[in-house]
Amino acid sequence: MTEPIGRDDEITVALAQHRVEAGRVDANVDRAVAAVERAAEEGADLVCLPEMFNVGYFAFDAYARHAEPIDGPTLERVGDAAADHGVAVQAGSVVEDLAASADAGFDTPEPDGLANASVFLDREGELQAVYRKQHLFGYDSAENQLLTPGESLPTVEFEGFTVGMTTCYDLRFPELYRELADAGVSLVLVPSAWPYPRVEHWRTLPRSRAIENLTYVAAVNGSGEMGDDELVGRSTVYDPWGTPIATCDDDPELVTASLSPSRVESVREEFPALRDRRL
Repeated sequence: MTEPIGRDDEITVALAQHRVEAGRVDANVDRAVAAVERAAEEGADLVCLPEMFNVGYFAFDAYARHAEPIDGPTLERVGDAAADHGVAVQAGSVVEDLAASADAGFDTPEPDGLANASVFLDREGELQAVYRKQHLFGYDSAENQLLTPGESLPTVEFEGFTVGMTTCYDLRFPELYRELADAGVSLVLVPSAWPYPRVEHWRTLPRSRAIENLTYVAAVNGSGEMGDDELVGRSTVYDPWGTPIATCDDDPELVTASLSPSRVESVREEFPALRDRRL
């Protein structure tokens, strides 16, 4: 299949694969904001950041210390950058202090505890959706001991796309993505902190979710080492056929791709597999 060129409804999505250092929140947020600014200058409409882009996924002992509410300093800075540059941002994820978020008026799955929370900010830096990671990793990870899983699966309307969000380990649970497809989602954003040695899993799972649901999947990873762990990078955008249309290696990079909602419609019309389901 050949990717059509020059669609009137195209948007440019940028995956900000930047270095993430364990526990160095200020430096990590500086990198994230710089990536948003650079992406906007290069014409991006939507910028996506990695999972736990501020504290670092594997910095488990720093989670409680750096937890903050949805309207906390990290997302405030990212929201300001979005508004200043007129670009939407899917702000990877942060460790959310659920009690502080509840006090600020946000709906939370529990009245207290911590969550892995991802947010979608529009071009004015305004919050449009919060997704809390539903599947918490337990293999060689303390995430499922430290955090509370999310319960909701929000979607956002953005310039012709219905956008869904999932996070990293969620990729191993295809029923979540079928639920998004049933909700009309045409673009799924997947911030991640995917480590070596599971490179082939990282290549295969987001591609499979795109193929199964005939949708774009934009999977953004971090870059760099965190103690004994190193992130595989390889942030990639897959089209509705599962074809990788933009990717990179494991070094810091800004990966950009042009996406069209009508492309999703035409692929689903040409190959109507979703209509052939037997429930």
